[in-house]
Amino acid sequence: MTDPLIVSGTHSNIDSLRQPLVSGSINTQQQVIPQLANLGDTGLDVLMEFLFGRKKNPATWVDGKVYQVLYNSDSSKAKEFLQAYFPNGIVPLTSECGIDYSSVQQLLAACDFQAADRMTLQKMCELAGPGAVQRKWLYFTEIENFPATDLKTINTLWLIHSEGKFGFTVQREIWLSLGKNWENLWEKIGWKKGNNWTRYPNEFTWDLSAPRGHLPLSNQLRGVRVIASLLSHPAWN
Repeated sequence: MTDPLIVSGTHSNIDSLRQPLVSGSINTQQQVIPQLANLGDTGLDVLMEFLFGRKKNPATWVDGKVYQVLYNSDSSKAKEFLQAYFPNGIVPLTSECGIDYSSVQQLLAACDFQAADRMTLQKMCELAGPGAVQRKWLYFTEIENFPATDLKTINTLWLIHSEGKFGFTVQREIWLSLGKNWENLWEKIGWKKGNNWTRYPNEFTWDLSAPRGHLPLSNQLRGVRVIASLLSHPAWN
């Protein structure tokens, strides 16, 4: 049943985009979403209809892209829709330690990747405890003790809101594909060029034009042991 907040568009252009959004390949969906967004209210109606229909399924990055378009639109109807059906976003914000990840989700939904990265580190420090919160960085031993649930929540938020480009599991996949060679990883994800480390924050790329795995920085300036603990964590087994 179509939700009362949603009115289906009747324009032929809308109909020609609705079907590929629902059943097209990921590449097709990726192209169709901005086209619908550019059609104004009738296009947003189709995006709302799509997201509503996906409500009971685990979120994919396609859902994340649709959510971002609606979240960042000026449409009051889209805002009402999200508030009514996705008040806490599209990723379940589960935590074993009572950490609230809604601020990370909001920043990622707004495509503010730099602020989301800072907030991610802040939340990971909260996870580690008062000592880490005070010093604003993490020991590798603290990461080893992180609950898998929380790491998976943070990772899923980054994956879903970055078209699958960012996240710990993306970094891990690249690291493993390079035979766990750190120097090659730094080059591949844009943290180093030749002998020069990428300087924080201005030399990092804070949008989706960045290399795969570029974000989150996960305490990047603290050396190998922190990220080694993160990428080797049992959460990803």
